[in-house]
Amino acid sequence: MSGELWTVQKVLTWTANRFAERGKLPARLEAEVLLAHVLACTRVSLYMNFDRPLDAAELAAYRELVKRRLGGEPAAYLTGKQEFWSLPLAVDARVLVPRRDSETLVEAALELLAGRVAPRVLDIGTGSGALALALARSRPDAEVEATDVSQDALAVARANAAALGLERVVFHHGDLAAGARGPFALVLSNPPYIRAGDLAGLQPEVQREPRLALDGGADGLEVYRRLVPAVLPLLAEDGGLALEIGSDQAAAVCSLCRDAGLTVVEVRRDLGKLDRVVVARR
Repeated sequence: MSGELWTVQKVLTWTANRFAERGKLPARLEAEVLLAHVLACTRVSLYMNFDRPLDAAELAAYRELVKRRLGGEPAAYLTGKQEFWSLPLAVDARVLVPRRDSETLVEAALELLAGRVAPRVLDIGTGSGALALALARSRPDAEVEATDVSQDALAVARANAAALGLERVVFHHGDLAAGARGPFALVLSNPPYIRAGDLAGLQPEVQREPRLALDGGADGLEVYRRLVPAVLPLLAEDGGLALEIGSDQAAAVCSLCRDAGLTVVEVRRDLGKLDRVVVARR
């Protein structure tokens, strides 16, 4: 990527082809995200400036990002940001990268809160703060709290809350619901649910994310077994619980909810038509 004129269009085409060859999908999107970051513009602006040549410094900066992406670093870590529920979130190696599929959890949570005035909400294992901040933005009347066992993750979440003007979200450090006091109209969580034996087979970029946010123990359900019973005393009368799950864990998580005395309302599927969220009520 040197010794000749490289325009925006040419750079994107070359990079997308390289990414596709190496299985970095969606290849074109990732190429655009990295280039927009280097040029400090939007992806739409790239399409309006296809013939714009990159100068030497821009080309060098972009080449370095492409090299690191091919080396397995997540694109979100390279740019330092990830959009979630239309919120621009800062992310880095201290937190899990928020996924689009997790927006299914936000949708389910908002439906559970429909009709409730000034509901109290708790997000367990908040990471970057994505779920808690999405709900706080969508329901300005809600009293939102969030917990995480990682101080590093909480530092990222608090910074995101401040950047978005959502400082009213209260963060607690500790395991599960440590520091939070019920009753809550809604408790939600995206716990670690990858089976420990499957971690080594994950894509290289996923393996760069915090193991604490991925490792669900031998069967992927270790945290759920502690979380579901711990949530019950925190729920208000007819309070709701929404949990993100692995695509093959619906039956097991539903059983854990029923064993704890909760009524399972639904298993919701994500955009890929895979089981993604278990919804239950007290």
